[in-house]
Amino acid sequence: MSIKSLIINPGSTSTKIGVFEDETLLFEETLRHSTEEIASYASIVDQKDFRKNIIVNLLQEKDFDIHSLNVIVGRGGMLKPISGGTYPVTDELMADLKTGVQGQHASNLGGILAREIADSIGVPSYIVDPVVVDELMPEARYSGVPELPRVSIFHALNQKAVAKRYAKETGKPYDSLNLVVVHMGGGVSVGAHRKGRVIDVFNALDGDGAFSPERAGGVPSGSLIKMCFSGEYTQAQVYKKIVGNGGFNAYLGTNDMRNVGKMVDEGNAEAKTIRDAFILQVAKDMGSMACVLEGNVDQIIITGGIAYDNDVVSALKEKAGWIAPVTVYPGEDELLALAQGALRVMNGEEKAMEY
Repeated sequence: MSIKSLIINPGSTSTKIGVFEDETLLFEETLRHSTEEIASYASIVDQKDFRKNIIVNLLQEKDFDIHSLNVIVGRGGMLKPISGGTYPVTDELMADLKTGVQGQHASNLGGILAREIADSIGVPSYIVDPVVVDELMPEARYSGVPELPRVSIFHALNQKAVAKRYAKETGKPYDSLNLVVVHMGGGVSVGAHRKGRVIDVFNALDGDGAFSPERAGGVPSGSLIKMCFSGEYTQAQVYKKIVGNGGFNAYLGTNDMRNVGKMVDEGNAEAKTIRDAFILQVAKDMGSMACVLEGNVDQIIITGGIAYDNDVVSALKEKAGWIAPVTVYPGEDELLALAQGALRVMNGEEKAMEY
């Protein structure tokens, strides 16, 4: 019997939804929310009913019978660190999403909305591989400053999805493989997947690894300290330099790699040098994760929006392709990845995780 799922992926000013029958997308919509609408709510959790009503009304407008759904899946939010997998939205998980254990973010609404809509029609609700997936081996947590442990915040949903896709396509269990997975989007994360667990990964948000279209990555810490105490910037301004206005944004005034490629094609030497620096840094991250896996790498997987850039991918293959064969899965289909996570549990391919 086929399984119909409603997938909910909330962003700061939008809510993406998709309806699937097994892995086939029946339809998807991106529901936009104006800044004024969002600003009228004191907290992210307060937006819950507003967003839920929009989703339910859209389904009604499409004459879709909500009672035909078998499962509702939401994007996971800023929960406590957890292992990767598909989690039922229990009362405890729901409470932690509302609290925002590691921060308030629109993605926290994913599981909350999934649970409330699912309860109303008597079906299960799940979240899948939130950004706080933490499977780091103990030695990967040490930074050199006891008060500043390394943390696992990365593109877990897409990294896990493409790793499992590769495993399925090659007929091998994910937990039998050693993989280096490279996600390149607005942020970059490079992870070492050993036998089904991401034992080390560069923090994609605010402090590790290669710079990206919007983020600075690892920067010289002494110089950063001087900047912080120079009196020229507020804390918020410095943080914005690291997250949001860092990377290609800072150097070239764009966070779109297509624009960077166009600059290079038009003969902009600075743009080419900066793109080459980005490629070098990502390749260095790939080499680092290969060392974490002690050189025993079955496959390198390159994914994310920048994986559509053939020039970048070709250069990465030249620099790091000697480590292992390379598979490229461009883009990231978060709605499908969420649907697949629930399907694996409902079809008995995986056990649901306990929060």
